[in-house]
Amino acid sequence: MSIHPTAIVDPGARLAVDVEVGPYSVIGGHVEIGADSRIGAHTVITGHTRIGARNRIYHFASLGEAPQDKKYGGEATRLEIGNDNTIREFCTFNRGTVQDAGVTCIGSHNWIMAYVHVAHDCHVGDHTIFANNAQLAGHVHVGDYAVLGGFTGVHQFCRVGAHSITAIGAVVLQDIPPYVTASGNSAKPFGINSEGLKRRGFAPLTINQLKRAYRTLYKSGFTLEEAKRELMQQVAECAEVKLLVDFLATSTRGIIR
Repeated sequence: MSIHPTAIVDPGARLAVDVEVGPYSVIGGHVEIGADSRIGAHTVITGHTRIGARNRIYHFASLGEAPQDKKYGGEATRLEIGNDNTIREFCTFNRGTVQDAGVTCIGSHNWIMAYVHVAHDCHVGDHTIFANNAQLAGHVHVGDYAVLGGFTGVHQFCRVGAHSITAIGAVVLQDIPPYVTASGNSAKPFGINSEGLKRRGFAPLTINQLKRAYRTLYKSGFTLEEAKRELMQQVAECAEVKLLVDFLATSTRGIIR
């Protein structure tokens, strides 16, 4: 274990033997940090926070602090972070509230750039990219492989579907379905994330079928309920459409239109 002499690590904290902690960082007593993780300078990790293995946390981050929620009364809620994440400078991740599941979750293999805020009770999947200053309000769920452009703001309780992407400065007030490109204030749909799907190895035929699903949802003139029924028929031809169908079936805020 390599802990800089100026760092303060509570005796109750549980750090793997090869964790590195940089100068002037503070690690609280209910914190657990997994193997081969590196904590930069001037970072504060507090609360009931569990961080997995091989995470790279850069300078001046604040992880596991109390939620910015007036209803919070000091309950022992949690922040959980998976493995192999990059968390850049000045990121702030708050722990959950008892009004939700009591936990804020960040998955694995995420690339999270500087000044990103993840509020209480958010759930972030795996392999996401958050560009600088992306901001999640409370209770937001972000699916696997989603990409949030710089200065994207997501309203509380919204969901951002897997494989979707937002443009810089997008203001997200309703759910973004899987595979969709969103831009604007407030965010509107602009086709599917074709380039991202290509990079992840989606076959050309599958991408074409997802474009067809997008046209069904947004360009056909169908009502939302009519589009849902048509999309259910398309699952037989393209299994990836089921992710979209399931997302629509569980949306509570409505989708961007």
